Amino acid sequence: MMKALILKRYGKSDQLAFLDIPRPTIKSNEMLVQVHAVGLNPIDYMIPKGAFKPILKFKLPATMGSDLAGVVVEVGSRVTRFKTGDAVFASIFDLGTGSLAELAVVPETAAAIKPANLDFVQAASIPMVGLTSWQALKERAHLKPGQKVFIPAGSGGIGTFAIQLAKYLGAKVATTTSAANVGLVQRLGADEVIDYKKQEFEEVLRDYDVVLGTIRGDGIEKSLRILKPKSCVVSLIGPPDAAFARARGMNFLMKFIFGLISSKIIRQAGKRGIHYSFLFLHPDGHQLAEIGKLLNAGHIHPVIDKVFPFDEAKNALAYLEAGRAKGKVVVKII
Repeated sequence: MMKALILKRYGKSDQLAFLDIPRPTIKSNEMLVQVHAVGLNPIDYMIPKGAFKPILKFKLPATMGSDLAGVVVEVGSRVTRFKTGDAVFASIFDLGTGSLAELAVVPETAAAIKPANLDFVQAASIPMVGLTSWQALKERAHLKPGQKVFIPAGSGGIGTFAIQLAKYLGAKVATTTSAANVGLVQRLGADEVIDYKKQEFEEVLRDYDVVLGTIRGDGIEKSLRILKPKSCVVSLIGPPDAAFARARGMNFLMKFIFGLISSKIIRQAGKRGIHYSFLFLHPDGHQLAEIGKLLNAGHIHPVIDKVFPFDEAKNALAYLEAGRAKGKVVVKII
């Protein structure tokens, strides 16, 4: 048996509970990892509310959490890249299994060797924000040296990583934050910092090439005003588009619905010659290994706000949801 933080049913905050559940069994292409630390992400407190019910492969009751760092204790017969005793990190987001547990099932394709210069807590803070930033800025936006990118909420989990990656890629970066965090985002590499309590970003910024959509509300629509033609918005918060439904093999109805709810922003963007797309992270061990190289070389540094012990994982989720974390919140299991 092992201890895990389980979501029993959707909708109510009291549906998260620590339970003893059977030790997981692995398939031939999977590994069993003894979890040392788990990085938390906003999706971890949104899932219990049922916000992603139509989208995620999630069967209740389910173990919470998706980012992890730990040590391989068992490997499947077809696993070739890892062996028992290896220190690894991974995102197992949307793979039907969770990381807030003493042991986690990790497909070989989702894992990478932990960067040697990071401890387990630091490594666990990376996978989702690292992969999301990589997939948005490098794969989707093809960010090039000299281009200008707007990354709102620079002091948050995504922001602190994405600013550093954009700078590594040679871009000029603008961000928003509160006065208290200006120094932090400047140290990470932000070239232009807007105090969102005093100024509206869309009145200050001009001629940008890329916007990373991370702020709910009307932030995406406002961001169209700062972009030049032939630029792009990569949204992490929606609305999901038909391309996303197609990529996930959804039925005709879901493609139609997502096409409908994204049609307004796509139309508004199109009038200005801007390409809109919605990004939903996919775990990728090879990309994580590339990110690991940047961490090992010191090009990117983890930014961690607070570390909670395993038995305070529910408090950690509540702390993250309060929205004041500078960088990442991590649960330490060992």
